[in-house]
Amino acid sequence: MSTSGLFRFPAPLTRVCPVPWGLRLCEKLPLLSPGTVATPVQAAGKKDRPTLLSLDERELEEQFVKGHGPGGQATNKTSNCVVLRHVPSGIVVKCHQTRSVDQNRKLARRILQEKVDVFYNGENSLVCREKREAEKRKQERKKRAKETLEKKKLLKEQWESSKNVPGEDCRF
Repeated sequence: MSTSGLFRFPAPLTRVCPVPWGLRLCEKLPLLSPGTVATPVQAAGKKDRPTLLSLDERELEEQFVKGHGPGGQATNKTSNCVVLRHVPSGIVVKCHQTRSVDQNRKLARRILQEKVDVFYNGENSLVCREKREAEKRKQERKKRAKETLEKKKLLKEQWESSKNVPGEDCRF
């Protein structure tokens, strides 16, 4: 049997976990069997974000048009610009960020999802909440920087005044 034959079919997966009484270490446990619930695992460095409204593909109209902008013939003669329209709300998104049609389709859907969320939820939408939080963090950083600058000025003034006090020469 060749080595390529070994990798043709994946080997059954086993989990390493604390063994409850009655199970042997070599016993294979199913990853997900019907009736079991998978708990969501948060990726490292990612916040647990609430999901946006899902888009129904039947409510979308998708067109592929010729690109525009810099890039010459590679962008201007290929139809890789995606125009996506959400029929119920009338929102139109045009995406030509990459040369790949598939990537543009994914990006257009993500942008459309965010715009539809803003359209239906207004100030309570995920995008607006994130903008408010970012603005709040920016204001807090600005405030801390201002306080630090004031402390530095005060320290400098105290140092200058202590340097100019008569009778406190440091010479021997």
